Amino acid sequence: MRNSRTTLIRPVALPDSASAPVVPGLMTSVVYASDDPDMLDAQYEGRADGYTYAREGHPNADLLARRIDAMEGMSGGVVMGSGMAAVTAAMMGILRAGDHVIGGDQLYGRSLRLMNTDLNRFGIETSLADATDAAAVEAAIRPNTKMILIEIVSNPTIRVADLEGIAALAKSRGILLMVDNTFTTPLSIKPVDYGADIVIHSVTKLMAGHSDVTLGYAVAKDPDLNKAIYDFAVTTGMTPSPFDCWLADRGLATFELRFAKTQENARALADHLAGLPGVKRVLYPTRDDHPDAARAKALLGDQGCNMVSFEVEGGRAQANALARAAEGIAFAPTLGDVGTTLSHPPSSSHRGLTPEARAAIGISEGFFRVSVGLEDTEALNGVFTRAVAASQSV
Repeated sequence: MRNSRTTLIRPVALPDSASAPVVPGLMTSVVYASDDPDMLDAQYEGRADGYTYAREGHPNADLLARRIDAMEGMSGGVVMGSGMAAVTAAMMGILRAGDHVIGGDQLYGRSLRLMNTDLNRFGIETSLADATDAAAVEAAIRPNTKMILIEIVSNPTIRVADLEGIAALAKSRGILLMVDNTFTTPLSIKPVDYGADIVIHSVTKLMAGHSDVTLGYAVAKDPDLNKAIYDFAVTTGMTPSPFDCWLADRGLATFELRFAKTQENARALADHLAGLPGVKRVLYPTRDDHPDAARAKALLGDQGCNMVSFEVEGGRAQANALARAAEGIAFAPTLGDVGTTLSHPPSSSHRGLTPEARAAIGISEGFFRVSVGLEDTEALNGVFTRAVAASQSV
């Protein structure tokens, strides 16, 4: 009897349709078929457009990258598997052994780890400087300095970098300036307009916005640098998931609305926290009592971002009590979700630093970072009133 099974049939194209989908499709294919070796040569040599292997690029990643490019006023950006992948690819793809890079001294914890530990193992020299002071950055420059990395608003201490001063300094010395725009986003500021050479994002955060995606993005003004970042990311397998890219692209549809509401809530929460007994200090960029308020307003206008940091009286016992009492607020080391999240840098992002190193940048055991979400403002303020009170009752 003849075997009727078919084993070698694959669909080669979507069914014809006179209409087009209004939502981009999810393309999960790992490989893409070419007609023959000549076509494959043409694709790899740039004479024909097309995909070959998903590690080298796929439609969902490219669609997301082009959307973020448009927001940043750049072109040729690369989407990768995480924000730290973007930081790493931009550094390792461009820098060489013997080069020196300066980082802001209040960077995200894993960026500090990369600066303090990992780059040195590959012969790249590093040092840290106060990014709120261009003179301090200038003092850290060496003859072999090739790059400066700063966050416009630092994570989690909410300090505002002297972007204009550092950009002018970098340009005068022929040094590349890389700016992490995750907190501020291109809705607040486009770093390239101020002289940045490279812009990076943790797309995981505000852009995707729902705590269900892990992605990063990097872009450079110079196409050769973009190629270097891309090559490193592809070689080391920093491939983003098509599904994550598809989800992030969907998240961008509501990004502007989400960003506006979360900032409104953040401003209100910062003002509310500042009046609560037991709160030692509140950090929000556009508050008059912020140490960098004038610079924040000049750079960002009223776009103070959705992040609030604050410090309560006491130590770990008070911190534990506050976290437990923040009913309905996720205690989690993330930011940019539709719901408010609370994090404790000494036990999460900056746990790798010594207590002395944390203290030097203003992070005590009573220090918290809030990623403010879309909740009702009064309800959110009420939760923090009760949580702070609980911390002070210990």
